[in-house]
Amino acid sequence: MTTQATQLSFLATPTAADARVAIRELPTTEQPQERLRRYGPSALSTSELLAIVLGLPDLGQAEALLAQPGGLAALVNTPYSELASANHGIGAKRAGRIKAVIELGRRLTCAYLPERQRITSPAQAAEFARTEMSALEQEELRVFILDSKNAILKFHTVYKGSLNAAVLRSAEVFREAIRLNAVAIIVLHNHPSGDPTPSAEDVHTTRQLVEAGKLLNIDVLDHLVIGHNGAWLSLKERGLGF
Repeated sequence: MTTQATQLSFLATPTAADARVAIRELPTTEQPQERLRRYGPSALSTSELLAIVLGLPDLGQAEALLAQPGGLAALVNTPYSELASANHGIGAKRAGRIKAVIELGRRLTCAYLPERQRITSPAQAAEFARTEMSALEQEELRVFILDSKNAILKFHTVYKGSLNAAVLRSAEVFREAIRLNAVAIIVLHNHPSGDPTPSAEDVHTTRQLVEAGKLLNIDVLDHLVIGHNGAWLSLKERGLGF
């Protein structure tokens, strides 16, 4: 089976043989929308929330989607074009709803990013960034811009596309840090594949940025690679590029 076929298989519409109960046939007090109204979203299961977002007629469909390999994370990380294709039954409208909800969550994460919060470890930096960056569909490079106490001045997107030292200019990475009179930065980029293992190009880029930072008197404290499902890796801790 091809990789693409494997990715799409979890999205297949459940068969008619699957046991289902239409949501409208449930007692009113047990229907997801009513439960959300009464008890709040935190009281609902993931399948109930998914059924509300997608407008599914029964919980069985939502449960079947979540039971497939990758589950909710696969829904988050699958590109819109694949979600919307006619091969699996979600359709363009529901794929659009999924991507809209993901983007709202991403923006909410940015809105609550604790500016002036100090970053004291690679794990803390990863915690701030991974909810948002692990769901990105393409590779992006971002930086935490820090003051003299390692407090966050800004979380800045520098570049979208494959991380390549040949096309990524160090000036682009440091421009905003210079404007804000920053003392240090932490560089982060994601691997859409989900595996945070750094490539040789990642290490080479890190080495170039560290040397450029020395010339600009801006410390590059770390370079983190963000994968899926909470996975991340610190190049500084691995001694790669530093």
